[in-house]
Amino acid sequence: MDEADDLIFGANIPFARLCGIEALGVVDGCTRLRLALGPQHGNNLGIAHGGILCTLLDIAMGTVARLTAGRPVVTLDMQTRFLSPGHGVLLAEGRVARAGQSILFCDAEIRDEAGRVVATSTGVFKPVGAKG
Repeated sequence: MDEADDLIFGANIPFARLCGIEALGVVDGCTRLRLALGPQHGNNLGIAHGGILCTLLDIAMGTVARLTAGRPVVTLDMQTRFLSPGHGVLLAEGRVARAGQSILFCDAEIRDEAGRVVATSTGVFKPVGAKG
């Protein structure tokens, strides 16, 4: 596998690779991600663990914030709503709701293959480091 294949929209995010999160692309200013759930992603009920859903939402928002800011970002705050059980393949989209000079407000959602909303989130991100 080429090293570039491990990048999520140009960033090396080892935890995303460990979780099996794949970047699909950027469409209309939204980052799109995919996660094929396996047994390692489940909770004791046999559905997607809330932690993997939060990770997918955070990466969806963080990547779109980073692309918008032109430099790395850190998550300052994140609110998540779990709406339905996650099964199979999950698709996430992240978008910037508002970008300021020092923080970005983002939102994201996860849907299953049938189009049902599994979880939604809002987050606040702060650019750090040099633009690159």
